[in-house]
Amino acid sequence: MRHGMFWRLSVVGVAIATAAAVGATSASAGPTRTTANTATKAATAAKTATTAAAAAAAAAAAATATARTKESYWKPSCAYALGPMCTEVSDYHSAFGTKTYVGHDEPSALFYSNTPGSGNRNQWEVTLPKDPAPAVVPGRSWSFQLTPAFWFGMALCDTQSYPQQVSTCTPNSDANATSDLTKHPGTAFMELQFYPPGWVKQFNSQSCDARDWCAALNIDSLSEDPVHGTVLNKACRNSILGGTEYVNFAFLTKSGKPIGPPNPLQFDPATAGNPTRAAGVLFMHQGDRIKVTMHDTTHGLITILNDLTTGQSGFMTASAANGFGQMQAAPAPSTTCKEINYDFHPIYSTSSPATRVPWAAHSYTIAQDVEIGHFDYCTTVDNTTGNCTGQEGAPGDLEPADGDDNACFPAAASLLVQVSGCNGTNDPGFDGTPYQRVWPDGNTRLHPTAAIFTSPKTGSGYNINYGKAALETDLPRIEAPDLGGVCNRTTGVGCTLIPPTDDGTSANFYPFYSITSSHRAGGCQWFLGDNVPGLTANNFGGIFQYGTLFPLEYLKFGGGGATQQTINNYHQSFSNNPCPAR
Repeated sequence: MRHGMFWRLSVVGVAIATAAAVGATSASAGPTRTTANTATKAATAAKTATTAAAAAAAAAAAATATARTKESYWKPSCAYALGPMCTEVSDYHSAFGTKTYVGHDEPSALFYSNTPGSGNRNQWEVTLPKDPAPAVVPGRSWSFQLTPAFWFGMALCDTQSYPQQVSTCTPNSDANATSDLTKHPGTAFMELQFYPPGWVKQFNSQSCDARDWCAALNIDSLSEDPVHGTVLNKACRNSILGGTEYVNFAFLTKSGKPIGPPNPLQFDPATAGNPTRAAGVLFMHQGDRIKVTMHDTTHGLITILNDLTTGQSGFMTASAANGFGQMQAAPAPSTTCKEINYDFHPIYSTSSPATRVPWAAHSYTIAQDVEIGHFDYCTTVDNTTGNCTGQEGAPGDLEPADGDDNACFPAAASLLVQVSGCNGTNDPGFDGTPYQRVWPDGNTRLHPTAAIFTSPKTGSGYNINYGKAALETDLPRIEAPDLGGVCNRTTGVGCTLIPPTDDGTSANFYPFYSITSSHRAGGCQWFLGDNVPGLTANNFGGIFQYGTLFPLEYLKFGGGGATQQTINNYHQSFSNNPCPAR
């Protein structure tokens, strides 16, 4: 992969050395925690601090830094190691100060409703995929090769996040969807992520277990001021989970308590990123039917999973009491690195094209998404670098490894399925396993079943369907020149709905959404994959379901409030919801 590393604490020796180096930086930067009632003053101070004041703050913080060793653990960045876990940003270079970025290929189903509460309260049901046998045979695929995670999403308030021009955010209000983006409250995006079993364990890679699924509450914020052209200072970026795109992360547990601090400053991959049954993490069997519920509470959004097959449940509230927090906006020359205890509440009342995250590539708030494009086979892995030094591709289609073949693991590192491979983003050559015809197609001996989910329902009793739906993919964003492609995101020239391979030909396959018949048990439901005999009732034209190029308005970085139109997606909106939940 040209654009960065996946979650990777391995090789262990490298990770420990990195932790020591970052620890020295964070100690000098003086990372601290504070409470939300100081947020407004802190943000103002960060914007107006002089070099002398910043130096004084750093010196004062350094005096107590020795007592905060846990805040100095190595924490991967959304620009590199943490990439597939993070929300896709529109402007990589401005956010991360480099053209290196992991990239995300994310086909998505969006849902719209003008019912008050539809932007902050909903319920879904999903049947988890079932994998074929773990024995490696030609043509066989597993869920972990197709996606590192699928998720259900919602936009949230974060007054320290992009665009950092407004110090308040009224939860659950469409007044936040301002036409003037400089007046838009700070926004975060929540992804309730489900992780497939069978390969290398979290937090190194995507699997929680050899055979069972798990889920995590993942909240992404962007510490960027696009009006003045500033981002969080480097010392702090290097000390927190996600970097500029800072992340709060907590596995859902049976008790509702995190297994370690979820906030970006205190997160420790060895504890908070290590899901175990002993720690109380909720594990779910393949094929289980899960009820997914999200709604606001006095102290933040709560996400609840009820396993209708086993009767187990897990939940997590994005609250200050649970250790969730913001990172104070502190651009250079400041070296401040301060976490602020924070209750994350939904930002909008309803769901529409206007209620989006103004820094994200996608246009959604309420959505289901499948992250794809990260796995490719590798014949030989260099365990000291995590790069592929052999050949890439499935047996029978081998070719020399190239720039997108890193974040790799040998077969011996797997929890179950003995294959070696790389989790690097496949762009600009879309030729890895997710771009082959190995998606759910009814052949369960060789391919997994799909994640089959209902449309969400809202209302006090979760009995109101969302009236409209849309389908979207961010291919223009990841086919752009800053990721090695040729898509012009201003004119649309060079953008292709079927992405290109390394050889310049069209990818062999790109997954699409289908719906089932409303007469089936459980009513009409959605899934991503291939055509499945007996299950597919309508595939909306297959790959062409994603519609046409879809420009969105963004603030220009350092443009003083000026905006520009940028094409990040293909998008098709339906006049109704073609698959209402029963």
